[in-house]
Amino acid sequence: MKLVIYQVFTRTFGNKNSNRKPNGTLAENGVGKMNDFDVATLQQIKSLGVNTIWYTGVIRHATCTDYSAFGIPRQTPRVVKGKAGSPYAITDYYDIDPDIADNVAERMSEFEDLVKRTHKEGLKVIIDFVPNHVAREYKSICKPKGVKDLGETDDTSKHFDANNNFYYCPNEPLDISAIPLPKGVEATEQNGMAAEYTETVARCTGNDRFDAHPQANDWYETVKLNYGVDYCDWGGRSTHFEPIPDTWRKMTDILLFWAAKGIDGFRCDMAEMVPHEFWKYATEKVKAQYPHIVFIGEVYDPNQYRTYVTAGFDYLYDKVGMYDCLRDVMCGHRSANDISQQWQATDDIREHILYFLENHDEQRIASDFFCGNMQKGIPALIVSALFQRNPVMIYAGQEFGERGMDCEGFSGVDGRSTIFDYWSVDGIRKGFFERGELSAEQLQLEKDYRTILNICNGEKAVSEGKTFDLMYANEANEGFDSNRLFAFLRSFDNATLLVVANFGEAESRIRVNIPAHAFDYMELTAGKKDMVDLLSGDRQTAVLQPDGSVEMVVAGLSGRIYKF
Repeated sequence: MKLVIYQVFTRTFGNKNSNRKPNGTLAENGVGKMNDFDVATLQQIKSLGVNTIWYTGVIRHATCTDYSAFGIPRQTPRVVKGKAGSPYAITDYYDIDPDIADNVAERMSEFEDLVKRTHKEGLKVIIDFVPNHVAREYKSICKPKGVKDLGETDDTSKHFDANNNFYYCPNEPLDISAIPLPKGVEATEQNGMAAEYTETVARCTGNDRFDAHPQANDWYETVKLNYGVDYCDWGGRSTHFEPIPDTWRKMTDILLFWAAKGIDGFRCDMAEMVPHEFWKYATEKVKAQYPHIVFIGEVYDPNQYRTYVTAGFDYLYDKVGMYDCLRDVMCGHRSANDISQQWQATDDIREHILYFLENHDEQRIASDFFCGNMQKGIPALIVSALFQRNPVMIYAGQEFGERGMDCEGFSGVDGRSTIFDYWSVDGIRKGFFERGELSAEQLQLEKDYRTILNICNGEKAVSEGKTFDLMYANEANEGFDSNRLFAFLRSFDNATLLVVANFGEAESRIRVNIPAHAFDYMELTAGKKDMVDLLSGDRQTAVLQPDGSVEMVVAGLSGRIYKF
């Protein structure tokens, strides 16, 4: 089975409140809930061809909303990004975020029901694991009996100790003078919550800032976790992995806790900022008990891909490689020919590479900062979804051309959908709950996404078959613009797909050369072929022969997926 992942930001997905006041509170702007993923919604997601949902932001994180009535510690707004807070500033690894529960006191039960409901609809569940850093005011109120909290036994007099969970700046308080006050927060307090924040002994900041003076562009709301790497060692980051550091054991126990909830995998935030030795230790422990669990790693350095695959990661999403390339091709900054170089760079680990065009960190395709045109994502989707057997991921709203051009509050107009504010995402709200408001263009886009993604597992040529890149055979072909066209073959048993993605805006009459080597490698037979385009339903007849060619007309910003 080819993994087709649908990422949702749980807090905003089901929010139908159209008030959308910039920097608004939960009471003003509303919030999505786990129960918004009802049977009808899950079935709609599945109908896209999806088989896995990544529920982003379910573990409790820092927020300005007051849940103290439920025994949940309040957070200081000065060290919270946005009214709703970042889902990557975890305040309790053993708890569910109260925002997304209808009944806060029963939030864990609601999550367990969500997992069961999702599984009942034939979908797998992935959640975030955030291993590199925690919120500054981390405090677990839900940890199992006998578990010591992070930092509880730390020796704060040491900058580094292998058994400390955090890094410290001894005899130096935290200086946050460079961090501006949040919008609407006075210097004294807001709604009974102190606006100032103090650490008498500063802990080092999550983005590897090992001093007491985080700046506005740092991850100032977080604290770096210590896995036994002495970043403060003048000798150059010495490692202390024996005996096993305390943080290794605590974080592995957290993984096991969530695995026991019946989930199917973890998307591991900033995995490359955590030593690969830990990942080997942790993934082996988890898979020994839960062999079905998959680990997806956020690793930006391609030079480290193989290290992290060896350490136990099933998949790494290829941001710096294929994502950056496809983005540039979509925007006309690079040739479609460059796509070949990207897959070749990771060909030895190709089944471990996850392709995507949008996620919570990246700008929306339809935004003014990316393409400004939702249709430009279709040829890139054809490539990322159909080129190899490896996983593909889309971000909720992508299939409706969500633009991400709102000024939500902490998040300004940046082409991204906020992860810091209480907000209702226009494309998702219309696409799932107010479908009468969708434009004809949005409905067509959704239809194209559904067709392409369903091919991923509906055709064994894609989910199980071989791939042959046709670009080298068409570079000198006058009937093929290799700057704007990308062509390849997929085959399994007696079924073959001839796929062409057209990144150009104009309809093109083209000729695709198919070399003799493709016939040998793909075990093709020559002769007259009746072909049907799985994208449009169009049919044509072609004569295939080694070193021959196939003529076709390809619409602009679209493609052909001919099956024969």
